[in-house]
Amino acid sequence: MARIFITGSSDGLGLRAAKKLVSNGHTVYLHARNAQRANDARNACPGAADVLLADLTSMDETKALAASLSKLEPMDCIFHNAGLYLGPYRAQAEGYPAVFAVNVLAPYILTCLAPLPKRLIYASSDSHWGGSVNLDDFGWKDRHQQGRFRDSSAYADTKLYNTMFGFIFARRFASSGVTTHSVDPGWVPTKMGGAGAPGNIQESERLYVMLAEGSGEANGKNACFWENGKRDPVKAVKDAYDEKAQNALLRKLEDVTAVAVPET
Repeated sequence: MARIFITGSSDGLGLRAAKKLVSNGHTVYLHARNAQRANDARNACPGAADVLLADLTSMDETKALAASLSKLEPMDCIFHNAGLYLGPYRAQAEGYPAVFAVNVLAPYILTCLAPLPKRLIYASSDSHWGGSVNLDDFGWKDRHQQGRFRDSSAYADTKLYNTMFGFIFARRFASSGVTTHSVDPGWVPTKMGGAGAPGNIQESERLYVMLAEGSGEANGKNACFWENGKRDPVKAVKDAYDEKAQNALLRKLEDVTAVAVPET
């Protein structure tokens, strides 16, 4: 049985997948941003091994979360599920919007600082098709100051970067045997998606569990993009495969976070 850590698992799809993984016999660690949500998660998934705390809008707390993971037995899978969607800019300590901190900076920091698992999974979205690899105003800081922040476009950028992570880290960690994927869970009825979302949440849960376990259609595959409703991997937007753009993104993230991708 596997040891699995899922960010953003105090509710929604992350919690649903965690409960299923626990019922499958795995050791699952949850994540919540504060003590109240951690208590809610424990009550909702009493079979979880523990709940780790970190507000992922804070780079310091994200680095502390990586340190907490380093004190545990190595994970077989780290599933980067936590994410924000639409809303105001909400600048964090370094001036980036909360959506960038949670969706991009946090999974990058955790990937670089936590012990490498056998499987790394990054939650993406079909919105990644609208994202841009132009890093001239990474995080929309300048456009925000000019009154031109667009939450849907900023979100699309973050989901493109998440999709790129699935290819970047498969390439960078190839010698370590790490399997890396990104996944579009679809527009499903969660707190983020809304009660009227038309997608099949059971299919999203199936995808999450399959990728966390490395089972089913995911067995033996690497560097794939998965989509709700499809049994096999699908094509992501062309820019996500661009190694020049991938390398530029890593350089930008290293500069912003002061954290480098580990050599393996």
